[in-house]
Order: sequence, then structure tokens, then C-alpha cells
Amino acid sequence: MKNTTYLLPGIFALSLLFTACSPTLSPFTQTFYEDNNWTAGDLQKIQFYLSDDIVLYRELSGGKSEIIEGEIKIVNGRKRDQVTFRRGTPGVFLFSPKANRFAVSFEDAGDDRYLIFGPSPKAGNRYVLLASDWNRQQGAVTYAGQTWTVDANDAYTALMVDLKRLQQVDVQTRVAGGRRVGG
Repeated sequence: MKNTTYLLPGIFALSLLFTACSPTLSPFTQTFYEDNNWTAGDLQKIQFYLSDDIVLYRELSGGKSEIIEGEIKIVNGRKRDQVTFRRGTPGVFLFSPKANRFAVSFEDAGDDRYLIFGPSPKAGNRYVLLASDWNRQQGAVTYAGQTWTVDANDAYTALMVDLKRLQQVDVQTRVAGGRRVGG
């Protein structure tokens, strides 16, 4: 039997190293947005992440369909086109369709592939996924020019930011040389 005395501290040290390098994600809130008074240009420099998975789907009819980087699944004998955004997926701010609404893209495939997020009082004013026609089970979102369905449990998926990285301040320092009388 091999001696594992040295192996366990090594594994522990490696796990600490990887967790120290990973981002410290915090929810992006309306208060945080207002306190920093960011412009659209500022928001485009922020790396956003998803707090949870989001799954968009739509039922395909027998006619022609466009598959958008998704996968086709057969559910109860019906074809379903599906796009999944995993927790932690990075995204970028594209534009604000109106006040306190962010269009955020999680794909490089085009600027028409975005989801809309906005502050929700029910979620502590976190910027969460917005959809139209929410009911108890689902809502409708527009993605890549198509209408997709999203389950109600995805309604609280929020935008997250790496606060540690955002709070890094670039400091330019110089040393004053002094000033003398008559000079």
C-alpha cells in the first residue's frame, strides 16, 4: 500500500489554488448599477455571468425549421429545438432597449442572439431574465428573431459579476519633486 501522507496536502493545496483563481461572483443589482452611474460604454467593459442554467425551447412543426446552435430533442413524440445556457456562462452587454433593461449576449454568433435582463423587486432588485407572457409554468422570450419558451423556474436566473475584478482600481502614482522658493 502506498503512503498517502504527502498526497492529501498536495490535493488540498491544488484545490485552494484553483478556488483562489476563480471569480467571486455577486448578483448585479439595480442599487449597484445606480451607485456606480455606469454608461453603456462602461457596461460593455463588464463581464457578466449567469447565476443558473437557462433553457430555451420551441416546438417544431412538420415544416421547415431553423436550428440555432441548439439541439433537437424528441419529447412525447414531438420535435423540440433547444438552446441551453449553463450556469457561469460569460456574456456581454450589447445595448439597453429601454431604461433598466440590458440586452446581454452569450454567443459570438451574432448580435441578434441576446436575452433581456432587468431588475426584479421580487428578487431583491437583481437583474433577472425577463420574458413576456409569464404564467405559472413558462414565459416567452425572443432570441435570434424567434419566439422561444422558457420555464418559470428560469425567471430568477440573474446576471452575476466578478466584484473583485470590478473593484480593481487603476492607480497612477507619481512622486512630487518639491518646489523651492525663487525657482
